[in-house]
Amino acid sequence: MTHAEDHEGTRRDFLYYATAGAGAVTAGAAVWPLVNQMNPSADVRALSTIRVDVSGVDTGTQLTVKWLGKPVFIRRRTEAEIEEGRSVEMSQLVDSVARNANIDSGAQATDQNRTLDEAGEWLVMMGVCTHLGCVPIGNAGEFTAGGVGGWFCPCHGSHYDTAGRIRKGPAPQNLPVPAAEFVEETTILLG
Repeated sequence: MTHAEDHEGTRRDFLYYATAGAGAVTAGAAVWPLVNQMNPSADVRALSTIRVDVSGVDTGTQLTVKWLGKPVFIRRRTEAEIEEGRSVEMSQLVDSVARNANIDSGAQATDQNRTLDEAGEWLVMMGVCTHLGCVPIGNAGEFTAGGVGGWFCPCHGSHYDTAGRIRKGPAPQNLPVPAAEFVEETTILLG
């Protein structure tokens, strides 16, 4: 092989690499706007977290807020509701997975794994039935001593207990618990 033939191979390799590089940059420039338009808009990003003042929520009542276009139930539970939720055996549950964004995905649906605080007083969960997306009615379930408590979806008869776990009816899963935390004594951050 002569020196000229070796030089030709190097020039040819350079032209291949330069053409491939220019093609990759052009393809990236053409594809980027298509990918970028799938990102959420600024108004959606602004609503991805909200702060909720719960100072007016008395024991035994709940507040419903709209977050990401869906209702969220924030309930301040009574001692009886906490006791009822904690007395349930996992074998009694239709769905034994916690469905809590704040803990590991494989955790059990114990009452403690579904509440926001150690005492179990605060329960925050999505207010959308896991059967067909209806909004359950609060204080209408069958799972407390007086027969009133939990949530009931009147559309198809799903009953949720005082911890938002499915107990009876067609719903396949517990009401999900969104990412939430207390950021101040009376303020919960959702998202």
